Amino acid sequence: MSASMRTVTLMSKGKVEVLSPAGDPYKLRTVVLYGADAVYMSGKSFGLRTFSGNFTHEEMVEGIAFAHAHGVKCYVTMNILATEEDLKYLDDEIDFVAHVAKADAVLVSDPGIFARIRKVAPDLEIHISTQASVTNSGACEFWQKQGASRIVLAREVSLRQIRQMREVLDPDLQIECFVHGAMCVAYSGRCLLSNYLTGRRSNGGACAQPCRWGYSVIEEKRPDIAMPVEQDERGTYIFGSKDICMVEHVPEMIESGIDSLKIEGRIKGAYYAACATKVYREAVDRYYADPGHYEVDPQWMYLLDKVVHRDYDTGFFYNSPAEDAKIDSSKSYNKPAFVVGVVESSKDGLIKVTQKNKFYRGDVLNVLMPEGYIDPITVEALYDENMNEIDSCPHPEMTVYIKASVNELPEMSFLSRDGDKDYGILPG
Repeated sequence: MSASMRTVTLMSKGKVEVLSPAGDPYKLRTVVLYGADAVYMSGKSFGLRTFSGNFTHEEMVEGIAFAHAHGVKCYVTMNILATEEDLKYLDDEIDFVAHVAKADAVLVSDPGIFARIRKVAPDLEIHISTQASVTNSGACEFWQKQGASRIVLAREVSLRQIRQMREVLDPDLQIECFVHGAMCVAYSGRCLLSNYLTGRRSNGGACAQPCRWGYSVIEEKRPDIAMPVEQDERGTYIFGSKDICMVEHVPEMIESGIDSLKIEGRIKGAYYAACATKVYREAVDRYYADPGHYEVDPQWMYLLDKVVHRDYDTGFFYNSPAEDAKIDSSKSYNKPAFVVGVVESSKDGLIKVTQKNKFYRGDVLNVLMPEGYIDPITVEALYDENMNEIDSCPHPEMTVYIKASVNELPEMSFLSRDGDKDYGILPG
């Protein structure tokens, strides 16, 4: 099913939305091709992920046009907690996002920014960001009365509470929830650790994630002796959270009344965004095809285990923070696949690939495709861009051609190798 057909189905039948992260133009293009119904993105200011590549004005216009051409909506984040200095440039950015880039909605947490959007672009849809810490139906109704069309609930809200809220809320008010990716140890991300320890403004988009650092105790008269804080023999992990993964619970999410399933990860790689988008796209489509017989495809968890992640959990959908704080006791990231290339095109039995990490003739590579699955392929021959045969491709971003055990692969397919062979490469 094409992206435009999926969007028509979503609008006409109320199908839940798969909302994917677009941290830069390349990731936007990736998740659109991998099946997102909508993406969330940011300009160079006013968003909460300044360490992502984000979008210049020109890139935002082009990116939104590309997404719209494929029937995919675009939501622009303007969800910082603004300072007085920020307000000086706000109206021009609102005008650009609404009237030039033609975004479908903006995400907001600051009432001052909300008020300016209502004045500068009164027809622009506003979604209330998770940063606003909305945890009850009264807060939802408050924001709807101000003109919001969607609420991104705090991650601390349970499925039971969501069902209770949905029973009393206006059916036209949409609810969005994070269903996959990193969680923050602070309530809905409203944390000042980064400001205090590094000077980086966490609620302005520059969080350094000090919750995931290691800590020890210093006695003031013995500053040269650091004493470890140990919860067990592996150390301490009082701040670091597990990652959410709700793919096994898609029916419960949809049936609770959630309208949009949001995947975290604008600062993560394109391979992560592609995997997560593909999995949740297929999960949602499978549910609607036969709601009474939904089954988790084992390939979904296989793919999600290959991206860089912390131990997966169901977040606070079934347990409150008081019952289970979801602290990750491993202090490490799990099971990365190593992305070695991305397919650009196929012709005459050769596959054109942009190299991402070194690989060799003879390697067996996994393939992630926008649609469907195939067995791992073997690199039977390898050529440089001048069609000289080579044994390996050591240079970053070099163009190579491979002859493989298949004659062609779709554009934007990712080629990866499991982490058991280390060629000094970086995880995807």
